[in-house]
Amino acid sequence: MAAPLQLGFTDYEQTYAKKKTRRQRFLDEMEATVPWDPFLALISPVYHRPSAKGGRPPFPLEVMLRIHLLQQWFTLSDPLMEEMLIDTPCFRRFAGIDMVEDRIPDETTILNFRHLLEENRIAEQILETVNQSLREKGVMLKEGTILDATIINAPSSTKNKTGERDPEMHSVAKGNQWFFGMRCHIGVDAASGLVHSVVSTAANVHELNTAPDRVHGEERVIYGDSGHIGIEKREAFKDCEAEMRIAMKPGQRRVLPDTPEGRLLDLMEAAKAHVRAKVEHPFRIIKCQFGFRKVFYRSIRKNNLKLTMLFALANLWMVRERCPSTA
Repeated sequence: MAAPLQLGFTDYEQTYAKKKTRRQRFLDEMEATVPWDPFLALISPVYHRPSAKGGRPPFPLEVMLRIHLLQQWFTLSDPLMEEMLIDTPCFRRFAGIDMVEDRIPDETTILNFRHLLEENRIAEQILETVNQSLREKGVMLKEGTILDATIINAPSSTKNKTGERDPEMHSVAKGNQWFFGMRCHIGVDAASGLVHSVVSTAANVHELNTAPDRVHGEERVIYGDSGHIGIEKREAFKDCEAEMRIAMKPGQRRVLPDTPEGRLLDLMEAAKAHVRAKVEHPFRIIKCQFGFRKVFYRSIRKNNLKLTMLFALANLWMVRERCPSTA
């Protein structure tokens, strides 16, 4: 862990203030919940070593990791992250930076660290590490999976350096509205509501196409909305022994007859919807709490790695009270 800091006057005031800000409370909770040692062990083998030729030494790995997580939680670009470290005492304290004695990483250093994580696909390893820890604690089970997807908007304007939109993004109609961007598909544990699989595609890719990549194969039951109707006919699920509990199309449910059989079918649909509602919680966290409402980068791969990291952090946020420390 980062060494205790020498506090300046502003830092001292905020540290010992009678009332903590909402941002400070959030950081305190995540400080106690993030499994720091396993995360550092994943990145350490690929992190830069001090050069034998001399030169400026690299920043401590834990400092850079903490800055990267701050970027994810507060949706900060590399330049804005540098400015926030200069302006915001609680960010410096969380990152372990002493304003008086330590250097503050500039935006290029923050960018290079992010690229390092992307090149080595560290986000996927972090999600697996978090989920393995939660399975060992009995929080995440393997008996059921909920499948769902959401559209992430991308800029549709061509007023940029290249004069064109991101070629990997695509337009799709949902209801009577058109969207341009990508689609994030996830698999969620039916018992806990925690995300175990993340797949990103262009917005026009159907949910059934990614379904095999979002199940782990040990489910007894699979839930899905009406977009997953026909999943049992797919080649990947022909030998699947899990029970498929797929929602009826909304139009069909609305015209169910007012008979004992019709009312029973409606109750069954309500029960399935009650379970499927858990899948909306991770989406709410990354979109409303972490602020990922639009794509951050060009290319689906880079955005998928960011989403994978966000869902790993969302899992930690959801279990912060049940598992105060996953280290």
